[in-house]
Amino acid sequence: MRRSRLSATLAACLLVLSGLVAGAPAEAANLLANPGFEAGSLSGWTCANAAAVTTPVHGGGYALAGTPVGADYAQCAQTVSVLPNTTYTVSAWVRGNPVYLGITGGASTWSGNASAYNQLILTFTTGNQTSAQLYLHGWYGAGTYYADDVVLDGPGGTTPGTPGAPGTPSVGAVTNSSIALGWGAAAGTVTGYRVYEGNTAVATVTGTTATISGLTACSSHSYSVTAYNSAGESPRSAAATGSTTGCVDTGLPKHALIGYLHASFANGSGYVRMADVPAAWDIIDLAFGEPTSVTSGDIRFTRCPVAECPNVESDADFVAAIKAKQAQGKKVLISIGGQNGQVQLTTTAARDKFVSSVSAIIDKYGLNGLDVDFEGHSLSLNAGDTDFRNPTTPVIVNLISALKTLKAKYGTGFVLTMAPETFFVQVGYQFYGGSGTGDARTGAYLPVIHALRDALTVLHVQDYNSGPVTGLDNQYHTMGGPEFHIAMTNMLKAGFSVANTGQFFPGLRPDQIAIGLPAAVSAGNGYTSPADVQTAVNCLVKGTGCGSYTLRGGTSPNLRGLMTWSINWDKYYNWEFQNSHEPFLNSLP
Repeated sequence: MRRSRLSATLAACLLVLSGLVAGAPAEAANLLANPGFEAGSLSGWTCANAAAVTTPVHGGGYALAGTPVGADYAQCAQTVSVLPNTTYTVSAWVRGNPVYLGITGGASTWSGNASAYNQLILTFTTGNQTSAQLYLHGWYGAGTYYADDVVLDGPGGTTPGTPGAPGTPSVGAVTNSSIALGWGAAAGTVTGYRVYEGNTAVATVTGTTATISGLTACSSHSYSVTAYNSAGESPRSAAATGSTTGCVDTGLPKHALIGYLHASFANGSGYVRMADVPAAWDIIDLAFGEPTSVTSGDIRFTRCPVAECPNVESDADFVAAIKAKQAQGKKVLISIGGQNGQVQLTTTAARDKFVSSVSAIIDKYGLNGLDVDFEGHSLSLNAGDTDFRNPTTPVIVNLISALKTLKAKYGTGFVLTMAPETFFVQVGYQFYGGSGTGDARTGAYLPVIHALRDALTVLHVQDYNSGPVTGLDNQYHTMGGPEFHIAMTNMLKAGFSVANTGQFFPGLRPDQIAIGLPAAVSAGNGYTSPADVQTAVNCLVKGTGCGSYTLRGGTSPNLRGLMTWSINWDKYYNWEFQNSHEPFLNSLP
């Protein structure tokens, strides 16, 4: 968050450009409708800025022509019925520079040849899904692309006579150890229903309600439901997330204002003394603690030097001001990382040094906890590390262990927050680094968030310095307007399938989620006006003003609030962020 950096747009481009072209499949059994566009139309396809054309074609009399316009990729997509846990092959003859072929939430590939047709091929394996969406698209401003003779090869559909999918479950009464669910009945003959958490059936009932008990207090869970009869089991419903009660009171207000304070540098916005931070800020993140070297794990917090910050206070005054903030109920954290503070805990020795050095900072200044702001190349996944629930990559495993140790050391009052970029979280819906294709960093925060989900106080993903990201509606969303914040935040609450791994990342409790924003135009790409921010929050909290987006999993009345980079930039711009959003948050129910 410190200075402008390589945007996630470029990173996402590099990710897609890393796909490989494979050999051709034999005897394809095509599940697609109108696969060669020989209907002379786009029948069976859902497209933007595209048409069936008579030249150039690869085979037959027609082909697809798509022309990206503005921020649109000219995507054409088709959804087909598939079997769970089954491998399929996808291919298409394409012409253009570039052209992309992929499965939404799964594998993708590309090529760049504007003068002749060439074949793209990939394979993917389904998880628990019963449908898959194939897509083709071009790129911004890159001209018209062409596609023809598209194939999705493999077994299709479901067993005849099985019931339809039940309705999405809704969460009813919750206690410290149980969550009640209800759902709409499935079509067809139904013997009973199974409730799944992940791949485990946790309840089997004959009606359309169930209560899942024996749960841990203050824990989040995601459930889907199937119907079954003698012919087989239906597709799963969409998932719903619920949380048990019994959470420890963190001392935070229901809706909080969270900000980063440039404590070790000025960054062009000027230094703000701790005592001068307005009372509006509920969590103050000290930026930044940084390592002595990338892999040392030895974190140091050096306060801004007088040469850069002439008005910097003494250590004694700094500590006194922290204590005064805490007496007002505020939380002051050390933030580790930032743009320049790459941290890779590659060894257990680095892990242990991280714990001891971070503890020393917390103890010296009397802080309330830790913010994890790992960016750049701090976190990535080794090839083959595809289960976010059981990671094997050392930098991931060691970070999880270190954070759990710190939480255990300081107890239930320890405040733990995280500030990942969208590339490391929501992009995991479409690409997951451990799958061995593309950028190994995509989704790399998911194992850390999941392992610490019951200890995590607030996750505030940076909804800025980001490229377009695919939401749960399978549409690209672009930063800077309310819909981006709605879609990105809804993913954290509702949960999402992790790329092509066949696994589901359960949503977090709304009180664990805040929206990360730049305070002003100079603070980062993706500045959003106060009015648009509040439109997004009203949608998420109240369900109003959502535009064309439909919330998955319902509203989030307990949404924790807003985070900004940074308090210093907000002061520089006459406190627009604070003055606009503090009274707004206080007015929410």
